[in-house]
Amino acid sequence: MKKSIFNPEEQQINLSSKIVAGLERVSQTFKVLLWEKAKQLGLSPIQIQILIFVAYHKSEYNNVSFLAREFNLTKPTISDAIRVLDRKGLILKDHSSSDSRSYSIFLSDRGKEIVGETDDFANPLASQLNDIPVEDRENVFKVLSKLIFELNQKGILTVQRTCFACKFYAKNGPQHYCHLLEKELKHSDIRLDCNEFEGKS
Repeated sequence: MKKSIFNPEEQQINLSSKIVAGLERVSQTFKVLLWEKAKQLGLSPIQIQILIFVAYHKSEYNNVSFLAREFNLTKPTISDAIRVLDRKGLILKDHSSSDSRSYSIFLSDRGKEIVGETDDFANPLASQLNDIPVEDRENVFKVLSKLIFELNQKGILTVQRTCFACKFYAKNGPQHYCHLLEKELKHSDIRLDCNEFEGKS
């Protein structure tokens, strides 16, 4: 049997392989929870994810091109999901852009209700994390935030709005600093998804 992250024998001798296997299990949990919620409401998982994203992000992110990058899907796949959401009366389209083919989407009143019914789908994961001591959670977050940044730098994660890639972020030795907020940040203050994010030029 060849060396593989998914080979339990390899995991026993390689901590990185064991961590990747653990992340895959957590990812499966996330998908299961999302699917359960999707089935209850007659929506697909990506339709729910789009609604939740639109609810909590600024309008310039809420278009087909950006959503395709955000979810690592093709524009036709996102367009199909939006078409269904539109048909179900969960979103509104704003065609006020100078490009007649381009539009932003907003939630309808019914869409906002659906978000209120769905955005708690990941709560079982959060509640399990809340049972872990704060120091351990901070260490997990430190590793995750660094991993996400590095994956983005290598082009594997296409979109990120984390402090590390933001023009307002600075680091002096071990100390993080935000020039927008004009304050030092603890590592637990680092954001993975910041609405004030502006990429470094």
